Amino acid sequence: MQEQLSSHACALQADVQHEGFSFVTAHTMHPLLQSAGGLADWAAFSESWNRLGPDPYLAAKGRFRRRRHATFSVTADGAIALAPHQPHYQSLQYNALQGDIQRWFEPIEPAVANGASLRTILAFCNALFGSLAPSVTQWHVEAHQFRIEASQGAAGEPTPEGSHRDGVDFVLVLLIDRHNIASGTTTIHTPEGKPLGDFTLTHPLDAALIHDPRVFHGVTPVTPLVAGEPAHRDVLVVTFRAAS
Repeated sequence: MQEQLSSHACALQADVQHEGFSFVTAHTMHPLLQSAGGLADWAAFSESWNRLGPDPYLAAKGRFRRRRHATFSVTADGAIALAPHQPHYQSLQYNALQGDIQRWFEPIEPAVANGASLRTILAFCNALFGSLAPSVTQWHVEAHQFRIEASQGAAGEPTPEGSHRDGVDFVLVLLIDRHNIASGTTTIHTPEGKPLGDFTLTHPLDAALIHDPRVFHGVTPVTPLVAGEPAHRDVLVVTFRAAS
């Protein structure tokens, strides 16, 4: 089993290193995460997406989504520390819709931020991204819980800023749940706009791993399959940036 896991991890490392991204199915992602730690609180972890607050900054632009946010300091030796709550910031270079402002979101709940599932996800990312950037000794890490809701009259926009980069070193997009939605396909492009690949996250733990400086990514809007019923797409986005 360890040889198989090592083989999967090496394949991911090679994909991200050579292609700038990798799409990973839950069948592969689940054992990789379990090799990094435990997922004993997964049910409570995924259920916490039902308690996300609205994104007030996006609402001001006439769009809607729910989210929570937390920041961590992660070191190459594996130490993970939850940082004091702080704003999320992107420059206009990376976010033309909401750049150059400090955005304060409701914090990820303490039980979630300190729980086994999130810590395991961060440990996995630290091992993989650290292998791709061995000179980095400390990472500035941000975790974002997103829920994109769709209705018959309004498609949900997972990436309202369009195809973009996040202004970090590495990105993990991990599907937590999707209910009564169509589409939501993750797309990868060159900086010039040439398509490089696409993949629809359909099962919990399906994932996209991205080397942010090299490629752009986006997600197509989601629409309800059955009108009048709740429809949502829940993802965890984790970004790693070398600490200055």
